[in-house]
Amino acid sequence: MRWLFVMFGTGFAQSARKRWRRFSVAASVALIAALIGVLVLDHLHPPYQGRLRDQSTLVLAADGTVLRAFATADGAWRFPTTAADVDAKFIRYLKAFEDRRFDQHPGVDPLAIARAGWQALSAGRIVSGASTLTMQTARLLEPRRRGIATKLAETLRALQLTWHWGRDRVLDTYLTLAPYGGNLEGVRAASLAYFGKEPSHLTEAEAALLVVLPQSPERLRPDRFPEAARLARDKVLARLRDAGEIDFSSHAAAIAEAVPAGRRPALSDAPHLAERLRSLHPGQSMIASNIDRRLQTRLQDMLRQRALGLEPGATVAALVVENQGRKVRAYLGSADYFDSRQFGPIDMVRAVRSPGSALKPFIYGMAFDQLTVHPETIMVDQPMRFGDYAPENFDHLFRGEVPAREALQLSLNLPAVALLDAVGAPPFAQRLADVGYPLHLPKDSGRPGLPIALGGAGVTLEQMVALYAALADEGRAGELSYLAETPAPRTGTLLGPLGAYYVTGILEDTPPPPSWLAAGNRRLGSRIAYKTGTSYGYRDAWAIGYTQDYTIGVWVGRPDGSFSTGRMGRDAAAPLLFEIFDQLPTGGSARAAMPPAGALLVGHNMLPANLKRFALPDEGGSNRRARDRLRIAFPLDGATMVMAATGGSVAPFVLKAEGGKLPLRWMVNGAAVGSQPYLRQTQWDPDGRGAHRVTVIDAGGQSTSAEIWLK
Repeated sequence: MRWLFVMFGTGFAQSARKRWRRFSVAASVALIAALIGVLVLDHLHPPYQGRLRDQSTLVLAADGTVLRAFATADGAWRFPTTAADVDAKFIRYLKAFEDRRFDQHPGVDPLAIARAGWQALSAGRIVSGASTLTMQTARLLEPRRRGIATKLAETLRALQLTWHWGRDRVLDTYLTLAPYGGNLEGVRAASLAYFGKEPSHLTEAEAALLVVLPQSPERLRPDRFPEAARLARDKVLARLRDAGEIDFSSHAAAIAEAVPAGRRPALSDAPHLAERLRSLHPGQSMIASNIDRRLQTRLQDMLRQRALGLEPGATVAALVVENQGRKVRAYLGSADYFDSRQFGPIDMVRAVRSPGSALKPFIYGMAFDQLTVHPETIMVDQPMRFGDYAPENFDHLFRGEVPAREALQLSLNLPAVALLDAVGAPPFAQRLADVGYPLHLPKDSGRPGLPIALGGAGVTLEQMVALYAALADEGRAGELSYLAETPAPRTGTLLGPLGAYYVTGILEDTPPPPSWLAAGNRRLGSRIAYKTGTSYGYRDAWAIGYTQDYTIGVWVGRPDGSFSTGRMGRDAAAPLLFEIFDQLPTGGSARAAMPPAGALLVGHNMLPANLKRFALPDEGGSNRRARDRLRIAFPLDGATMVMAATGGSVAPFVLKAEGGKLPLRWMVNGAAVGSQPYLRQTQWDPDGRGAHRVTVIDAGGQSTSAEIWLK
């Protein structure tokens, strides 16, 4: 018997071992197959990024705050956000309220699942959920209909997200996609919309509200249902108090804090620059600029107020550059981007306009470098002709002999044209082009001519500020820097140190605008070197100035290019230029501390003979006789003029001549125009739009004509 028992027991044990081995092998095969299946599924279905791929573009100020945000293709404000962007207390509250073991579990919390199941069995209904922040993130990435299959998919995706991305990236994704009502997605968008500030500094009440809103973003929207939002927030605060996350005094202060009653306006500071940077960097979610946020907003208010005093259709633009690194600190393409009556959306920083006299300092600077003249060289301001070109001063007056310094400060036209004739218009224009700022010449104009000295070419405010910044840097030109941490490269030498030094000294001694002085000079610690300009027809009023630290440009005019009513750079743009300088830190003189080699700091009498007087071409002959030459002072040849209506009829135009022998006879299109025989002007009633030829004939038989266009 014992033998039979031993035999039977031994056979049973051997059979059991065989069955266990077969089970172990089968289980191992099944586990390996399952793992292979999971790996295949993971490979075939990698983590889905969903809306994370389409985020709002944010243009940031130098301090990291948002200047302007652009909605996504589906109209959402979906701002990229990381945990580092958010107040630490919010992250702590979020985990305490939504997912206490977020930092331990692999994406799914088994303890939470067990707790939720036991509560459901005990109560006969669902008491609490087991969804983790990672599972919620998976649902935000792939929204589906609710159900058991969806829960299973979210569970698998949560495990996959933790495996591939790690907990930090999962949290960042939640902070970017969590819904906050309407088109707000993400903590940053919600904080800016409801509180008007970045989420990096939140109160306990604000943090609690942002924690609870994603649970039911439409039902709890504070801008629509403030009481529901308050109750939900207070529920979170009570739980945080009970969990020891906040003390009783902080809890009492938090529940007493009001919830926001509405959404803040969309972020829209520096709108012209923001659109420009966005178009230059497509697909980039965050673009960091060099804009000084506080300065930008102050100037936006200042320009908006200034534009109220302008006629309909006129606006103001300004550009502020920090000379060190050429960093653009404020960019205002118009007084109000959203005012279509003033052509607000047009970026006048980049618009091509006539500079008037604003290019004259560079003509003088090149002449100083070439030792053609010295600031104390005597120049002659008198009528003169350069071939067929006979320029005049803006006020039609002539001042005779003046030092070059005074000629530039008074912005006299004749000396400037004479200097450009000596320097050469093509070399002058080529020098500007060589440093990256070419002039925009009129179509079919051929090579650059002398009229560019008086505004006969196009420039932009951006170009003018960059050129004047070179004067502040001893003549070294460079690109303007719009992006943070992007150094502006040098583009070449515009002027030598000598020319820049002389020009800066002259512009620094130019008296400030009277209206600004009348308000009280508030800049005692620095002097501003500046120049104004006014284009033909008062279309453009300019003022560009610089100190050792900053260069600022201001433009005032009508974006549609039509005539303005007597607006000049000195009256319209210069006072605003000085007011903007008042917003900046005071600095030293714009002029270099030490004069460059070769500088002659002497009076006129001590100058070398060749620099005492600038000789005009044919000074003893034809330019004296130019006073007697007949010419049409108005309208100018090639002018386009706007017909104005008064009392139901077209207002007459004044025709004015200078020089010649009286009496004068006027003709338009070959037909005589009535005039008083011993007056140099008359009136003409136009008979229609289009091209017209104005001719005047003097008593000696001289005649001259001007081709004009009426619209």
